[in-house]
Order: sequence, then C-alpha cells, then structure tokens
Amino acid sequence: MAEVATFAMSDQLLVVIDPIARRTDGESVRIAKDVLSAGAATKVCLPDSPDEFARALARRGSRRPVVVGDDRALTRAVTLLHRQRELAECVLSVVPVGGVLSLAGSLGVPTGAVAAARAVLEGVERRLDLLVDDSDGVVLGGLRIPPVREPAVADDAGEVDAGPARPWLRTCQSLVRNLVPALGTSAAGVPGPARLRVEVDGTTLVDLDQPVEAVSVTPGAAGATGVAAVEVRPASVGAEASPLLAEGRTVTVSGAHFRYGADAEVSGPLRRRTWTVGAGGLRLVLPGAGPGH
Repeated sequence: MAEVATFAMSDQLLVVIDPIARRTDGESVRIAKDVLSAGAATKVCLPDSPDEFARALARRGSRRPVVVGDDRALTRAVTLLHRQRELAECVLSVVPVGGVLSLAGSLGVPTGAVAAARAVLEGVERRLDLLVDDSDGVVLGGLRIPPVREPAVADDAGEVDAGPARPWLRTCQSLVRNLVPALGTSAAGVPGPARLRVEVDGTTLVDLDQPVEAVSVTPGAAGATGVAAVEVRPASVGAEASPLLAEGRTVTVSGAHFRYGADAEVSGPLRRRTWTVGAGGLRLVLPGAGPGH
C-alpha cells in the first residue's frame, strides 16, 4: 500500500450521496455534508438512479469525487470509473453510510461519518491493488467461492431495497431464490463441495478430481504489491484437509457451475472466470495514520 499525496483544504469536492444512504441513515448523511462543507468547496449531487449516479461521476470535471454510501455504492463508483477507463486518473474518497460497510472498513476507511469525512479532507492518497476479471468487472476486497452471505439493506417485507425506480429488482430476487437450490446447494441452502480447477499464473493448484469446500482470492497478498493470495480448502472426510496456498498475478477458476461473492455482490452461475491483479489500481483517500503509514 503506497502513500502518494496529501490534499489541500482548497480542494473542490463533488459529493455524490447514494439514495439508499439517504433513506437508511439521513443523520449520518447530514453530518458528513456539514463536515465536508466546512472544510472544502463542495458540490452536492443527490442521484435517484444508477444512471444519475453515473452521470454525476462523469461530469465531475476537476472536482475530487466523494461517495457517501455503503459498500455497493463504493463498488458501483469504482466499476463505473474502471469501465470509463478513468480509474487510474481518479482519486476517490468514500464516507461509509448504510447497512453494509465491511468492505470500506477492510480497506482502511473509518466507518464513522465524522472520522470518514475528516479523512476525506485531511487524509492521504494510497494506491491499493484490485482484481480485474475477464468480463471487465472489478473486485476490491477479495472474492470467495461459494459466496458468504452479507447483511443486506432490507425493507419491512425483508426484501433488499430496490428503490421506487427499480421494481424489476424484486422479480430478479425471487427468480434467484428459486434457482439457487438447483445450482449445487443442498435442501438447507448450504453449498456442497464443488469440482473446480484453480490455476495460478498458469499452474494448476487443484484440479477437477479433488472436490473443494471453498476458494478465496485476495489482492495485495501479505502486503505485497501486484500479487493475490489464493487459498483452496479441499473437501475432506474425517480430519480436516490442509488448505492449498499460492500467490500469483492471474487466477483462473473453471469447472462446474459456480457462484462467487465479491465485495458486496454475488455473481454467477458461470463455468470459467479469470482475474488479474491490477497493481495500485485503486487510488483511495485514507487517514494519514492508517495501515502502512
């Protein structure tokens, strides 16, 4: 994790406030706005849809973007900037607000509104590794097969909040729930062993003849830049099998249909995916006294 630069109080900020953050914790949003406005010239955007969120980022000009929202808002911003080929030129800040904040915290961002907003104003830019897959997706904090269920922002009916403009999301949620038991999970909803081939830099770590319980891939292995840590846990009967460990720049998983959890999202099913480490690909503002300082 490399420290690059500090920021002047005269910086101009574009503060993009995610709609779910506004609905779930309006008080933290207000506090973040007050702290940021007191320390820098700010333009506040209140998008109501993903398209408006994307347009706000695209029209940021010379302003430094600040995302106020949860892990999904952070990954949405990074994905948009990556697909616009602007991630390498953009220094991003985030004030975590909402129901799912574990990714932001794992990256070193304070999860309190006041501390996070102060870090935006007084922090330093750090370059963090990420993963880029062969469908042009990005992973910030790592991935796991099978997915680990994360807490979700839910409404009174227990559904993930789709917002008034996205009723189609509820239909998709229902479809996914109906499909999951048919895609390698038990009746209790617990994934069983999978037969997967895992290759690291072209070398096979585990092949289809060895069922596996779990696979994890994490960029920035042991603090090293440009490599990912790979851990495969083989399925076992009786005594627990020792995990298989490797480090490398490129990781390919193939075989039976599988889903994977990455950051705050679940992807799949698919039969093959390759991830490549983007060394220093995320330029994130973190507290000056954070890890690696």
